[in-house]
Amino acid sequence: MKIGLISDSHDHLEHLERALAVFREQGVTRILHAGDFVCPATILALSGFPVSAVFGNNDGERQGLLRAFARIGGVLEGEFLELDAPGGEGRVALYHGTVARFKDALIASGAYRVVITGHTHRPVNRMEGATLVLNPGTLHGFGRQATAMIYDDQTRSAQLVELQAAPSCPFESLDRRGD
Repeated sequence: MKIGLISDSHDHLEHLERALAVFREQGVTRILHAGDFVCPATILALSGFPVSAVFGNNDGERQGLLRAFARIGGVLEGEFLELDAPGGEGRVALYHGTVARFKDALIASGAYRVVITGHTHRPVNRMEGATLVLNPGTLHGFGRQATAMIYDDQTRSAQLVELQAAPSCPFESLDRRGD
């Protein structure tokens, strides 16, 4: 099974639509979003995919986001979501990554086959012990390369999907803070 990984979309509908087109083209059957949607309206673009997600630190309109997820039949669980790995081989942790010590503890615990985070706006694809650590980067891009990922549970590998860099963004300073 191929799973599309998204984080830090920050209302960038054009990049979201590009990522979804790549996901469809590559045979992605499910999406995991590691938070920072920001506006509930962008959730509707995810319709047609089974979607599971967590809140990020910029998701202030939580009730609206929950309603939007209900409308598309998705799952928005809170700040942390634990899932069975496809094929029943272990567990997957989905967490935005706001608290670095919590994120590091999830990884170090060895309890998860895969830990998926966001927040830093920087892609990560590395093994720590038996745990695959993935961060798809920022779908928004903030004036830099916008990215997503495709995780293949059969090969236990992830492919970075590079989307066109966004035009100059007045909020580029947010990227430097990692918000």
